Parts: sequence; C-alpha cells; structure tokens
Amino acid sequence: MWVTGEVLERIDWNEKLFSLKIKAAVEPYTAGQFIKLSQVRDDKRVARAYSVVNPPGSDCVEILAVAVEDGLLSPDLQSLNPGDNIEVTPKATGFMTLDEIPQGVLQGKHLWLLSTGTAVGPFLSMLLTDEPWQRFEKVVLVYGVRIAKDLAYLDLIKQLQAKYPHQFVFVPIVTREPFEDALTCRIPEAIQSGLLQQKAALDINPENSQVMICGNPGMITEAQSVLLELGLAKNLRRAPGQITVEKYW
Repeated sequence: MWVTGEVLERIDWNEKLFSLKIKAAVEPYTAGQFIKLSQVRDDKRVARAYSVVNPPGSDCVEILAVAVEDGLLSPDLQSLNPGDNIEVTPKATGFMTLDEIPQGVLQGKHLWLLSTGTAVGPFLSMLLTDEPWQRFEKVVLVYGVRIAKDLAYLDLIKQLQAKYPHQFVFVPIVTREPFEDALTCRIPEAIQSGLLQQKAALDINPENSQVMICGNPGMITEAQSVLLELGLAKNLRRAPGQITVEKYW
C-alpha cells in the first residue's frame, strides 16, 4: 500500500504554509485527486491525505500543506528537505474531478471553483490541464484565505491569467486585512450579496453554472446552502446537478 518517495523540493510560502515536490512511483491519476503521506512512529503509522497540486503526467507529485502546531504529521513534513524520504500511497483517489461534472446540455458555460486555504490545490491541478479550457467558456477561481501571506501559487495563477486572458477569472478573498483587488467577506456572504458575481462579471444560475467547492466544512455547508437558494442542485451521479463538493477535513 505504501512506496518510498524522495523529496525533491520544499517551498515555504510562509512560516506554516509549504509545498513538497516528491519523486515516487505513483500510478497515473486524475487532476483533483489526492494521495496519502505517512510516517511510522513508535510502531504506528500516521497518515494524512493531501491533494496533488500538479497536473497528471508530471515527473513528481506536489502537495500543499499547513503545519498544524499539534499535528501528528504536518510538522514533520515541514521539516523535510531535498533527499529525505516519505512514504506515499502509489494510487491517488477522490471524486473532486472534472469527470464528475455533467457533460452536454447539462454542463453549462461557466465553471466556478470555490476554495479556501490549501484546498486550492486540486483546482490548480485541474487548471493546469486542457480540459476546463476546452469545456467551458469561462473559468472562475475563488481563493479564500484569512491573511494575504496565505495565498500560495500567485505566480502560477498570474501565468494562467496571461495564458487564458478571456477565459480565466481570478477572485482572491482575504478576510482579515486589505489586499489588492481582493474581496474581504467570506465566500458564502460574497455569493449571497452578489459581490462575487459582480467581481467576476458573471451570474450564478442553474442554466450556465457548474460550481465545485473544496475547503473547510463550514464554508462548504454555507456556500452550498446559498447556491441551493439560487436554484442550483447537488450534483449526483444518479441525478446530475450543478454543485460538486469535497470536504477537506
């Protein structure tokens, strides 16, 4: 169930937020899926799930994580350096993928990706593939954090803006301090008030919108409730809709 991976690089976004690039024998995966990392300590294996940030076909897997002060694994992950080893699941899993989005007349024209914190990871993986740009006229990435230094991968996001200037809309949300061109309210409030739609210059409605939500459970529950009020429905395999969610813990 586990293979040994080698850390190629650690990127420190701030004192707690970091990324790891890991060389490991991981099977082909779909953008949006996650792997597990683990260590054995005192004869007990400690494992945690992390979404893969980079796209399928990469020569490594990259994860974005926060070192939780009392965490059983994340502080150790943050201490890893190039050349260190970490155990990895060889097979990625998870259903936060574009494969789960209805196609054809049920798809709609606009893809909304709503994320908080490290949950931006699976969406970046998707945005680095061709599929969202081929399927949707507009793609909106909403990235919510408390303070500006928690915004990771801004350079990558700017590259996507330059590559897809007419398709890609980026809406940062920073709730506890001013930040250039960012909204300051939480994602559910931004949808309910219409500020998010105004910022993106797009409406959210059942006819044109597919919404994927990944982040903390409170945000997901509240955002989903607001979207249901707008007439959108949960996306289920037996009953396709417009809202696809994955709780991040």
